[in-house]
Amino acid sequence: MSRRAGLNRAAVVEAAAELIDAQGGELSLREVAQTLGVRTPSLYNHVEGLEDLRRELALLGLRELTQVILRAAAGRSGSDALLNVARAYRDYARARPGIYTTVQRVPAQHDAELDTRASEIVAVLAAIFEPLGFRDDDAVHAIRGFRSLLHGFVALEAAGGFGIPLDLDESFERAVRAYINGLAA
Repeated sequence: MSRRAGLNRAAVVEAAAELIDAQGGELSLREVAQTLGVRTPSLYNHVEGLEDLRRELALLGLRELTQVILRAAAGRSGSDALLNVARAYRDYARARPGIYTTVQRVPAQHDAELDTRASEIVAVLAAIFEPLGFRDDDAVHAIRGFRSLLHGFVALEAAGGFGIPLDLDESFERAVRAYINGLAA
């Protein structure tokens, strides 16, 4: 079925997002074109190439992840907010595996818009950490540790790196709580 009618940049990005999530991070313009029922050269009317499309997917992911974090933290504070954000972050990574992977890739060149979107996530996390007494450099270190914990767990889980038949949800909760408790110490 052709999806030519209404083909525009947003439709190309949406189709690519569906594909990249289904394929766990792999993407080609040929596959996007097939999904849309067009020939690959037709995509160049809407995107400059694969890197441009990946950039759009990264921007999409950064916007979505910022909203996920904001919703998870809304009406909460302190360790309750951090724990809820951690859960929402993991849920997002599992629901959008390809987009999540794309967000983690550092662009080859400086990109002000990507930098701004990534900074928004850090700013939201900084606002969550501030009532816990973390400001300036201390906040950056705390945020880096938090994101590393979350990303490490999510990446290992996605790769099937937890082979022992023990409840992953409990392992995740314990790891996040241990980090949060360590912050308080």
